[in-house]
Amino acid sequence: MTVLIDLRPTNRLRGKQPIDTRAVLGPVLDALAGTDLDLGTVRVVCDWVQYRANFRTPIDLRTILGDERHGSGDRLEIALDLRQAAAIGPAQCRSLADAVLARHRDTPDAATADLYLEPWGPTSQSCLWGFNALYWRALELWEKATGRLYEQALPGGESDARNVAAAREMITDLFAVWDALAARNALPEELYVVELGVGNGHQAKVWLDEFRALDHARGGGYYHRLHYLLCDYSPHVLEMARTTVNDHSGHVSAVVLDATRPGVALAFLNFKVFLVYVSNVYDNLPSDEVARIGGSAYVVQSRAYLPAATAAELTGALGVSADGLARLIAQLLKLGPELMAEVAPDVFGGPDDVMHFWQAVWNGLRLAERYAPLHGLDPYEVAPGVSGEALRPLLESGEDIRMHVSNGAVASFADTLRLLHPYGTLVAHDLFVTDVDAYRRLYRGPGKYEGSVVNWVNGPLLTAIGRRNGFDVTYQPFRHRSGTNIVTLTARARD
Repeated sequence: MTVLIDLRPTNRLRGKQPIDTRAVLGPVLDALAGTDLDLGTVRVVCDWVQYRANFRTPIDLRTILGDERHGSGDRLEIALDLRQAAAIGPAQCRSLADAVLARHRDTPDAATADLYLEPWGPTSQSCLWGFNALYWRALELWEKATGRLYEQALPGGESDARNVAAAREMITDLFAVWDALAARNALPEELYVVELGVGNGHQAKVWLDEFRALDHARGGGYYHRLHYLLCDYSPHVLEMARTTVNDHSGHVSAVVLDATRPGVALAFLNFKVFLVYVSNVYDNLPSDEVARIGGSAYVVQSRAYLPAATAAELTGALGVSADGLARLIAQLLKLGPELMAEVAPDVFGGPDDVMHFWQAVWNGLRLAERYAPLHGLDPYEVAPGVSGEALRPLLESGEDIRMHVSNGAVASFADTLRLLHPYGTLVAHDLFVTDVDAYRRLYRGPGKYEGSVVNWVNGPLLTAIGRRNGFDVTYQPFRHRSGTNIVTLTARARD
């Protein structure tokens, strides 16, 4: 009987420190051979999870649910993180594989059971994103507790949006558009620029400082007509940003909004914005994953959980039952740290204690996954007004594939396009997958940044959405800093 092995990070097989695949795969295959499973229904998928903080264990087991319509039964996928598995060695790999397969065969007792925090569902609906939203709502408390600013968690310790050369390039392009319109008496009196996801405001300050200096040098008179809108989900982030750009306060407004629906708060700007500037936002929005396995389409369902050891440590420290711990976590997501300290004074001595609790839960949080059949792509909604049919060319592009749907990014992107002036541009710096085959080669998230989530963004899907709305979408590696994975997306109305 054949066992299918999908070894994705083939670049790790060679080089100075190649993976010893026998040491990793051998124990897993030995564990499988010791079961009575039909090995023809088992596939082994190997990834290299580059995020040191992530939601994976070294060896996971996923069920590929059967499709009653086609008379197919359940199958199994054993998922290896080669990075973690290589670190723990062959003996522990075998032990973990045996334990994972035993849990599939037998129901664990309460003392050794993982603590699940939610039922199965599409990953975009997981409480994982409740933690992500809580991070941005309570960012000030998180930064105080950790002693470091959120931007320091980014690769390189800062956002590429702060790059002066990149800002200057955007501004120069903008001036060229405005000069051409002014020459035809077609330039509006008010010139709108929108930034989504403003960070601590340093990227806005770089942009505004450069804009003012370049405008003054060329005598264009555009600065006094400029309206720059800082837009973010977090009031705390917006307050920091406003303070940072105080020197430009007469030209800056702050707007609290949901990044997946910017058009709700900014409807008054439809077809008026000349530049929408987005940096490291799309990779932080809710996303499903879909897969094509053996010719059939699936949606990846998830449920967040705490491993049994983590749950036992927390219940012991807090003096609560497992059910009580699950209730405390649900309350934390709903109330936040400060209110949580007030409603549970018998458990927490104050907000600092709640912060320690939150960080411990976040550090321990993992995702169980399974594959559920997609009965037709059309009923599946990627985003409002975007059906799953947009995924078909990508899912059917070749061999088996698993990829992000980037639901939040698609919703934000499509909604933002309506804000653009006919000569407007959307520029986004982010972790974009620009070639669908990249999903077949490397793991693309989710990973953990501090208290938030990061996923790479499905660029080919955004390209298709842009074309359908009359926009050309292009991608270029970020040119102004070496050694970065950031890619620049540019969307403009098609001529």
